[in-house]
Amino acid sequence: MKLILLGAPGAGKGTQADFIKAALKVPVISTGNLLREAIAQGTELGRQAKSYMDGGKLVPDDLIIGLVKEKLASHDCEQGAIFDGFPRTVAQAEAMESFTDVDAALSIEVPDEAIVHRMAGRRTCPKCHATYHVEGNPPKVEGVCDKCGEKLGIRHDDDPEVVLQRLEVYHAQTEPVKEHYAQLGKLRSVEGIGSVDEIRKRIFDTLGLNV
Repeated sequence: MKLILLGAPGAGKGTQADFIKAALKVPVISTGNLLREAIAQGTELGRQAKSYMDGGKLVPDDLIIGLVKEKLASHDCEQGAIFDGFPRTVAQAEAMESFTDVDAALSIEVPDEAIVHRMAGRRTCPKCHATYHVEGNPPKVEGVCDKCGEKLGIRHDDDPEVVLQRLEVYHAQTEPVKEHYAQLGKLRSVEGIGSVDEIRKRIFDTLGLNV
């Protein structure tokens, strides 16, 4: 199964992607992680992407699409993949259709005011990139990552002013992607308010997966 996860920054895509990954036994493709991996490995696409990022510029669509296409061709994506953070624009969605078909696009719906509150309480592991929340999904030991034991931190992106700016970009650029998949009959939507388990159950019910 090839599934696209849509939703505003902080809607819970990363957390829910892990649950879906375990159920479907397919990898999560995050463009952020793909960029970091390609740069760390020193691939041709990674070197090109790094030159843009070092210059404070956005990585062009063709490079992002190249990374996604390259990852999809790998052995671990033979049974499908979950796309987290891609496509971000209708242009990316249309380009994606030239090299693969997706089964569904799942949108996790959360109001902006809830996003701002949620992001203020988010904590992220700088080593393994696991995310937690001081209220909704706290680590077992306060301030320490469950997975690798690293000290958790607060990302600059989670500052309320930055969150509001990111939401503006999301509504302008990424929200139209929902309409694109609605027109294709592939859009599924779930409410993203509630406990992590409640949201997971809604998603699994919508996708017809066993909890």
